Amino acid sequence: MRGMLDDLARIRPGRSGRHSSWEHNGRNADAWIIEPGETRVLADIDGAGLINHIWMTQGNHYREVLLRITWDNARSPSVNVPLGDFFGLGHNIVNSYESLLFTASTRANNTFNSGCALNCYAPMPFRERALVELVNESKQPHRQYFYFDWEAFESAPDDDLGYFHAEFRRENPFGGWGHAIRVNTPEANIANKERLAWDNNYVILDTKGAGHYIGCNLSVTNFQGTWWGEGDDMIWVDGYKWPPDLHGTGSEDYLNQAWGMQDNAFLRNGSSIHEDNTNGYQTSYVHHIENPVRFRRELKVTIEHGHGNHLCNEMSSTAYWYAQKPTRVARPPAVAKRAPVLRDNQGNWLYDKKTQTTSSQIKPNREMKANKAAWKKKNP
Repeated sequence: MRGMLDDLARIRPGRSGRHSSWEHNGRNADAWIIEPGETRVLADIDGAGLINHIWMTQGNHYREVLLRITWDNARSPSVNVPLGDFFGLGHNIVNSYESLLFTASTRANNTFNSGCALNCYAPMPFRERALVELVNESKQPHRQYFYFDWEAFESAPDDDLGYFHAEFRRENPFGGWGHAIRVNTPEANIANKERLAWDNNYVILDTKGAGHYIGCNLSVTNFQGTWWGEGDDMIWVDGYKWPPDLHGTGSEDYLNQAWGMQDNAFLRNGSSIHEDNTNGYQTSYVHHIENPVRFRRELKVTIEHGHGNHLCNEMSSTAYWYAQKPTRVARPPAVAKRAPVLRDNQGNWLYDKKTQTTSSQIKPNREMKANKAAWKKKNP
């Protein structure tokens, strides 16, 4: 924080600019209408520079619309994330919260598809070009206000400045081996280690190249209705080994809280959406500002879903990192397969197999089978 404030007083060469949705005839219709299926360029900046602030506001389509950013004429975008999830809000739900990198502000807290202001302050340097696009994959016209504030440089950024990346992933449901089993029971306490953990944990990020990981947001739709956590984070730097380079102690611990997730939001961690306010929808975040995870060849960031991956809730995430070169990110699932899972008027989850996406189903081993049988015997 001190370095950021010190830099605020420094006079240096550069030129500030902005791409926004203002109406060029001088009137007040300052939103852009993006038609269904349309990809619209919001900003196209030539030369070397830095995007230093993004502001966007809209009334809906937080999962249906994708934000894409491509650096230096790369073949694929380095940011390709649903709009709400990029700014730390999952499930098409809006809520007011504040972190150092992202903020959101709304009058309609904890509701689906309401008006909300979204801000991003993560610095995004580039050397040749920054191309920002919005992709409307909904079936309705999308109304978007936006600012992209940037600074042009007289020369290319220093070689050690990385390119900003963001990637969205989802499992609906996660392919756990024993969803009926409660967390923090003997039956859930299997030995999840070595290749079993490498292969079965929920994957937040799996990328090649050099860079540093700066955190994520993690969204859960709590189908089981009890505590969804206790999953250890396991982060492998530059390839598989056991134990991993970073091994945590539980989901809320990785998210820098304890004894569950509390209904609060801090500069580096917290809950942008809390399930107590939304009848089962949670989005939490952690940003590694002072403790980024540095890697030279590859990085795999994972977390158990329930201890030993026994749960089958919906899980989605957005990972953030800086890479030495523009790098391809995972393509988000099709729009129907990233839509939030809703409830009916009686509170029952509306499961739809046509829109589900489960990349792998955990095959129970001997211990898992025995524990499932023990649980069923105790809870007939």
